[in-house]
Amino acid sequence: MFRKFQNSYFAYFLMYNFYFLSYSLFSTLISVYMLDKGYSASQVSFVVSASFFSSMIVQPIMGVLNDMIGIKRVTIYSFLLIILGAIFFMQANNLLLLTIWYSVVLMLVNGVNPVMDVLAAQSPYTYGKIRIWGTFGYAMGSQLAGLIYKFISPQAIFIVFIGMMCVSIFGVLGIDPKHDQPRKKTKQTKNDSYIGQIFKNKTYLFYLVIVALYSGVGNTGHTYIPSMLEHSGLSVNMATTVVAISVICESPLIFFSYLFMDKIPIKKLLYIPLGILLLQYVIYGLDLGLTSKILLTLMSKHATGMLLIMVTLKIVANLVDEKYLVTAIALVQTARNLGTILIQNIAGDLIDQSGYEMMSFFLAGVMIAVIILVAFLKIPERKNQNLFG
Repeated sequence: MFRKFQNSYFAYFLMYNFYFLSYSLFSTLISVYMLDKGYSASQVSFVVSASFFSSMIVQPIMGVLNDMIGIKRVTIYSFLLIILGAIFFMQANNLLLLTIWYSVVLMLVNGVNPVMDVLAAQSPYTYGKIRIWGTFGYAMGSQLAGLIYKFISPQAIFIVFIGMMCVSIFGVLGIDPKHDQPRKKTKQTKNDSYIGQIFKNKTYLFYLVIVALYSGVGNTGHTYIPSMLEHSGLSVNMATTVVAISVICESPLIFFSYLFMDKIPIKKLLYIPLGILLLQYVIYGLDLGLTSKILLTLMSKHATGMLLIMVTLKIVANLVDEKYLVTAIALVQTARNLGTILIQNIAGDLIDQSGYEMMSFFLAGVMIAVIILVAFLKIPERKNQNLFG
């Protein structure tokens, strides 16, 4: 029976669905959870930014470990430590402890995140058929978080989170990553430094700057859109329902990614989500009513993020050698965290002082800067690179 489970579609389903469900459960309502405990928006930003700072430090290390000793082993150990961190987070009763244990959990969750798209691209199945379960899992987690928060208790969210992580571990035990197989046969030469080789690529480094800026905008939205919707008149449960449906809206992009991701030029693919993000925050800033905010959240919040993830995977695969791929993706995640630390703290202060509208105009301004920078980005197009087919 285990042989049938080994590297099966069901194993990938368990790993993806319940990993992203857990991720959503733990992070979707952090702003609501802390604001309801009496903390300010700037304190929420401090806690979330601390988690991104710790992730920024740990992710390059985890990327190198994944490339050197294998994705499967690193992922299992990370999941076990995540469960331990969640237990301590449940018992945290002051800002310092909340910051420490939220950071521990998120740095490990974010440390695993870069390998998920690599696994989907290198699995025995098409990218969309694997990655789509992450979308459904994330949507279920957003909805489940709201229901648990309203009808049971905020603390119960973290108990369910631990259970879902255990299911995901079972899925990881059943996969046999293609990325791990060559590592058993090849040895790292003395002068072949993973990070050193990557940092010689100037185009890749320039793209990291772009990633830092647009990810700072996206992650700030992830933190504050639920509380913005609540502030505009929605209940917590309805706000999480909107977020959950917005996640489902990205599923066609993922499932049918093989139809366009390997065919459309990279820069055209990049401009589409960046333009939508700009429009999203301009409309948020204009405060045209709750309906417009809900519609924009449904159409763009997660669809743009998912498209940027896929485009980034394609860009990095075009820029770096395959044996450095996980390390390079991990460094992208580090850039995301650095941008989030900077932008989210500014956004939190703007909310406290001037409200959500001013925060939205600030994020729109950042997106204008990003679009200008992309005009100077030069990316080589590799022929016959069917990452999504």
